[in-house]
Amino acid sequence: MFVGYFLVKWSMPRYTGMYLSSLLLVVGDIYLWSAFRKRVFSYNLLLKMLLTFIYWLPLMAVIFVIFGAGLVPVIEWNDVFRNYLFGFIFVVYTAKLLPILFLLLADTSLLIGRTFHLSKKKKRVEINKEHEGITRSRFLQYLGFLSGGLVMGSMFVGMFKWVFEFKVYRQKIPVPELPKSFEGLKIVQISDFHLGNWGLTKPMDEAIETIMNLKPDMIVFTGDLVTFSTREAYRFEEQLKKLKAPMGVYTTLGNHDYGLYVTWPDEAARKQNMTDLYNFFDRIGWIMLNNENVVFGGGEEQLALIGVENWGANKRFPRYGDIDKAIKGTEEAPVKILLSHDPSHWDKVIIPENYPINLTLSGHTHGFQFGIESEKIKWSPAQYVYKHWAGLYKSPMTNHYLYVNRGIGSIGYPGRIGILPEITLLELVKG
Repeated sequence: MFVGYFLVKWSMPRYTGMYLSSLLLVVGDIYLWSAFRKRVFSYNLLLKMLLTFIYWLPLMAVIFVIFGAGLVPVIEWNDVFRNYLFGFIFVVYTAKLLPILFLLLADTSLLIGRTFHLSKKKKRVEINKEHEGITRSRFLQYLGFLSGGLVMGSMFVGMFKWVFEFKVYRQKIPVPELPKSFEGLKIVQISDFHLGNWGLTKPMDEAIETIMNLKPDMIVFTGDLVTFSTREAYRFEEQLKKLKAPMGVYTTLGNHDYGLYVTWPDEAARKQNMTDLYNFFDRIGWIMLNNENVVFGGGEEQLALIGVENWGANKRFPRYGDIDKAIKGTEEAPVKILLSHDPSHWDKVIIPENYPINLTLSGHTHGFQFGIESEKIKWSPAQYVYKHWAGLYKSPMTNHYLYVNRGIGSIGYPGRIGILPEITLLELVKG
């Protein structure tokens, strides 16, 4: 146990906090194997060896990651290989959770039965019933294996199909102060590319075509271009250059863009990563708003676009956003739109301190990449973590709005189930 901890600390020091939960998964893996092996060992030798190898393959993949990261930093791995390797590990261990739970219920049921000392007569009846059907314990085991298989199948579909089923959300935003010259202004918002988690580059062409077909006046990106380091973005450079709009393409930073989720050789390397990111945005023609703003129009016909660096209510996320600095120079603009990656910034700072921001655009949550969205139901585990996690929200105290984009990429699990990758078309209307 201690050897494993020090291996993780040596190879991936930023993830040592996850070691205990990973260890519990391994214990669960061994526990599930105790039931699985009873089925496997009844097969012929060749099939037995094959199934044993398949069962333990995810654990071997985890060990490979730990040792591999010690030899070659994760950020230097091939993005496609890393994406699908991590995705495979995540999917299989998530799918194993239900069988483990049902097996635990089965063993608990069996233990309770033994604790109450069932009579021999009842035992004989149960044995006889086994010839007619299955015991409760075995039924729970089968149910566990079946549910685990369904989860695994759904998650693999989410990885290879739904993750690239881009959905356009159209939303009209009423702005009472909107100058006449900006009525009907069309803004396309995209967020959370996490380019290192894209296994393929071809779907990017489809995403860009979809965006450009919406004929936006302005395109905004609300952070998290990459997951670990700037180099993830390089293979998409020529494609991203195709995103253009009459009023420009604007971006701000998300928590992942700072390169805080990897261990750099030194501080100079981390700073160089940021310089590389700024240079990348320059090359593709996106305008960075780091606690800055740009004002369109003149006189009373003004609209200000403001961008802040990341600011998150959760202290484990960076708080570099400076709204007071960013808003300077926009006093005469009757309409102000803010780009702020984390929606908690709106809830904890913008609204409580009554900043004159008509519309805040955020991302960050991804809608947890899992949930149910229909005309009557809107549910995701994200709602237990974020007060505002997807779609349009209005402050009860003011006439100000927040829109939370569900993200166009993925992180952790390189797939989506129920919450599809989003491209948002926002239209400003007088109202």
